[in-house]
Amino acid sequence: MPDAHVSITVPVYNEERCLVELISRCVAAAQQLDRSWELILIDDGSVDNSSALIRQAVANHPDHVRGVLLNRNYGQHSALLAGFEHARGEIVVTLDADLQNPPEEIPRLVKKLEEGFDVVGTIRMNRQDSFFRRLASSAINYAVRRSTGVEMRDYGCMLRAYRRSIIDAVLSCTERSTFIPVLANSFAQSTAEIEVAHAERTMGKSKYSLLKLISLQFDLVTGMTTFPLRLLSITGALISAAGMSFGLLLFALRLIYGPEWAGGGVFTLFAILFFFVGAQFVAMGLLGEYIGRVYIDVRARPRYFVAETLGGQHDARFPQQELSSASSSRPSSPTNSSFQSITSQTQQNTPETQT
Repeated sequence: MPDAHVSITVPVYNEERCLVELISRCVAAAQQLDRSWELILIDDGSVDNSSALIRQAVANHPDHVRGVLLNRNYGQHSALLAGFEHARGEIVVTLDADLQNPPEEIPRLVKKLEEGFDVVGTIRMNRQDSFFRRLASSAINYAVRRSTGVEMRDYGCMLRAYRRSIIDAVLSCTERSTFIPVLANSFAQSTAEIEVAHAERTMGKSKYSLLKLISLQFDLVTGMTTFPLRLLSITGALISAAGMSFGLLLFALRLIYGPEWAGGGVFTLFAILFFFVGAQFVAMGLLGEYIGRVYIDVRARPRYFVAETLGGQHDARFPQQELSSASSSRPSSPTNSSFQSITSQTQQNTPETQT
């Protein structure tokens, strides 16, 4: 794809302290691509000065920088989907706004994708995160590899590059709990990873607390596979077999030692009862996770609302023919101050996707 256009998509949430540097470094990296490009900044309902800085960036770089302002915080992956809806490039690069993954790696990602891959991920070398974050990341990566069968080492790094066909396939999906790297890999024919640097976060703080990491783990497990439901059946069968075996053992010991053995068996029965009660609560909680996600998807509420878009409505860098073909295969972008919703309800007309 020698003439492929590049869209750099960055979700932003309360990043005013590093946003100016982020934009400057992204622009400098994009200028090395020797091709047309755009930088899309999605404000995910920030309560600081991030939206004002995005407006200023659009004013300073009207030919390259675009802004998408959401009306409130919807989460990183919903914000990225909003960016995908507005991206017009044949190559889409995603990047976190915290500068832990350097924007200077973007040209390497694009070059690797042009070798014929559908998705190019990155592996963070010499990670500067805490031991707990690295441990949680390792657990998530292992679970994803086992569930999807796609051997990528670092699913948690958002510095990634996708072909347009993969982006269109992702946008055609309607589920609400979406982990974009995993979803994109499910459509990719060929994937690759490159090693990138990882910097310590010096400004702001991580948006992923312990509870959010746990929630992300539930989203990954219940969104990728139904294996936990099958595991419940297997566990139930094993518990039943163990219960029958233990009952036979208690009966034999009662015959040998008499009814006074172990307090008449009361304490043993209590132990068995507590075990079964705990197992039942775990099973009901897991079933509740799946049922809750079915309920959320059935309601078909919007993933997000776009309050305003900034810049790039008539951009000469992207040929009109490309824009018209893109709009026929993807839902159209909302206009300024329209407060339109981007919902899966628009997909009731089943828009075509490039596959």
